[in-house]
Amino acid sequence: MKILYVASELAPFSKTGGLGDVAGSLPAALAALGHEVKVVTPRYGDIQDARLEPTGHSLELRFPYGVERGALLSLRLSPRQEVLFLENEHLYGRHGLYGDAWGEFGDNHRRFAYLSLGALQAAQRLRFFPDIIHLNDWQTGLAAVALRRGFQATPLHEARCVFTIHNLAYQGQYGKHVMEELGLPWELFTAEHGLEFYDAVNFLKGGIQFADALTTVSPTYAKEIQEPEGGFGLDGLLRRRQGVLTGILNGIDADEWNPETDVMLPARFRAEDLRGKAVCRHALLERFGLGADTEAPVFGVVSRLVWQKGVDLLLEALPEALQTGLRFVAVGSGESRFEDGLRALRRQYPRQVGAHIGFDRELSHLVEAGADFFLMPSRYEPCGLNQMFSLRYGTVPVVRATGGLVDTVQGGPDGDGILFESFHPEALLGAIRWALALYGEPSRLADFRRRGMGRDFSWAASARSYERLFASLLMG
Repeated sequence: MKILYVASELAPFSKTGGLGDVAGSLPAALAALGHEVKVVTPRYGDIQDARLEPTGHSLELRFPYGVERGALLSLRLSPRQEVLFLENEHLYGRHGLYGDAWGEFGDNHRRFAYLSLGALQAAQRLRFFPDIIHLNDWQTGLAAVALRRGFQATPLHEARCVFTIHNLAYQGQYGKHVMEELGLPWELFTAEHGLEFYDAVNFLKGGIQFADALTTVSPTYAKEIQEPEGGFGLDGLLRRRQGVLTGILNGIDADEWNPETDVMLPARFRAEDLRGKAVCRHALLERFGLGADTEAPVFGVVSRLVWQKGVDLLLEALPEALQTGLRFVAVGSGESRFEDGLRALRRQYPRQVGAHIGFDRELSHLVEAGADFFLMPSRYEPCGLNQMFSLRYGTVPVVRATGGLVDTVQGGPDGDGILFESFHPEALLGAIRWALALYGEPSRLADFRRRGMGRDFSWAASARSYERLFASLLMG
């Protein structure tokens, strides 16, 4: 199959969350299965890679507000996988993917209209006519609209369109003035079959309406987004399209996240020999100045510090939990109220709490390897990756039973993690007490670790699920 994969972020070149990780891994896994994959993504101002080469082609897109032009650059990652970077200094030559310290960029509707239409024009320029066009999140929603409305007389119209929802909460909503600004026909400004959403334009809705198939990043999340509580106003539309909606669990980069080979750790380890994990635990406690020789259990968090992740629940429950003497370390950044909350907790419990505000890749690996337990009290979690990293590193995840956390963490006495249901401090405290009891039984803890480390969360299985979906679309 020929696959055109379009995403607004692509690890390791650009990333704000799980979308970047998926875009960096899934196309590679599909290419490894023998498919020809071209990935299209913006060249943001921070992407400076000497390996990028000109394709000899450029893009020219005419909008009512003006003409946007830019070069098309290439990076060949493998014989079957090529990344195409859309260069446009006016739209992308700045720091930040979607915004800066002052908020979201005011021209994001233009920036991602250029990505959506530019990806399709890039395929035409290179005479790459895909069987599957795989779009991701609201930033590419207009590509699904354009494919069905503006490319009927081109070979691209023969492609089947798959649209993946990574997080339904982010929808790309703009005032209806963007209809004329981007040249969208007003007949599409309807609630039932168009882009209209409470008198605004919704890019995500466009992708959901016009794609041939919809996917999201875990089976449980596919069910949750069809309910009012998890649907963010689009549950009715998703119920209407449930026949083409599939939940496919994300994978992880099993090469980067491998405790047997991880060069970012002070020691490596495997399920049959956890001595290296003890070395990592010592280094983690030392790094945060929390008494490297303590026998107290270590709980870790690596997360965006945002409402979705349940950081408020964590901050409410931790003071009581810390009375047991446990150690807690956190790495992340996000909303200032949560960053300030962690700083305050660290000041109050300087010998038990460590916090690094910001992203640190090496430190994130050390937390996953050195902690005994990993906390994820999410309000909702489309898939989640850290619980899978934790399982692979013998760190028992303590998670709320939602979304992809349900699909990856096995609870119960013969499981590999601890789940709690209610989004309430007492429920989280109960799960932490369960973890403390497990910590007090080393042989049972070792069994939990062994079972978790034996799980396979590599992208190979997920890629095969996408491959089957693509094949069914082409046959249908």
